[in-house]
Amino acid sequence: MSKMMHTVVVRAPMAFGVERVAVPAVPAGGVLVRVLACGLCGSDLRTLRSGHPKVPFPWTIGHEICGDVVAVDESYRGPWGLGDRLAVGPVAYCGVCDFCVEGRFELCENYWEIAQAWPGGFAEFVALPEACVRRGTVLRVPEGLDPAYAAISEPVSSCVNAQEKGQVGLGDTVVIIGTGPIGCTHASLARARGASKVIVADIVEERLAMVKAFGPDAAVNAAEVDLVAEVRQLTNGKGADVVITATAAGVAQVQAVEMARKGGRILLFGGLPKEQSRPGIDTNLIHYNALHLIGTTIFAPGHQRIALDMMASGRIPADKLVTHRFPLTRFAEGVALAMEGQALKVVFEPN
Repeated sequence: MSKMMHTVVVRAPMAFGVERVAVPAVPAGGVLVRVLACGLCGSDLRTLRSGHPKVPFPWTIGHEICGDVVAVDESYRGPWGLGDRLAVGPVAYCGVCDFCVEGRFELCENYWEIAQAWPGGFAEFVALPEACVRRGTVLRVPEGLDPAYAAISEPVSSCVNAQEKGQVGLGDTVVIIGTGPIGCTHASLARARGASKVIVADIVEERLAMVKAFGPDAAVNAAEVDLVAEVRQLTNGKGADVVITATAAGVAQVQAVEMARKGGRILLFGGLPKEQSRPGIDTNLIHYNALHLIGTTIFAPGHQRIALDMMASGRIPADKLVTHRFPLTRFAEGVALAMEGQALKVVFEPN
């Protein structure tokens, strides 16, 4: 194994490139993974554009990882051995807070993340410390699942957590506002969970064209029509059983409350910028229509297992989510495509 590797080094906002650096040492109690695929996330794009309070430049980001174990530390006592193929989610839970003790890992109060606490996966190799292998979201890849698809188990897992919390199920009418990779995943997952009608909405026509591959019953351009009125019309005046906001636009949260059926569930999946996080929701509608507002974030290992199984079975069409693959040496090209909104999921394959 070479002692040097290619890795993406981010030195400042919008100042990044592929450099040659030393292969990381095998961490105490941990493993070294040869990266086969690493997905580009919306949070990666935000970090590249404007930095992140938990990312110390210069740094290597990338937290949607699939790879093979190539070395283990002598004190390693985990379940995987040399050659095992792993889907590596970013989160490592503390294991001792009240929520971890209760088994509600997605609410852990002291979790760490790969690409923040430790260097990330836009590299030929990534070191997984003991905290990740003992309390992280790391699982064996199901037989036959493409590494590029296994790499994106993290965002799919977060969607699984959200729809589980929102009890999306048989006969539901589900509206998804935002048709990026998260919105497309939610559309597929809602259908797999038994939704009878799936309506998607966006303000970008190119996004609406891409989401059609996921089989929604209706795709609405919210820049051209009154979205709330359109949803009411499509639901015979009743409104949606479930509304999922898969966008960082505050207006979507306002519209979600206005288009939900009495007793409906609203999943606030997309977070808002801090300075715009009070979008002016009519709380009387929540009160008098007995609506349920549900916020979710990250996921637990059980959600990741479901996500991997659903992709392996084809119930989540990962082949449609991953629209572009690039070698790591073309990192800037893949980032530009994603920033321009011309791709759903971009995955980099270093080796």
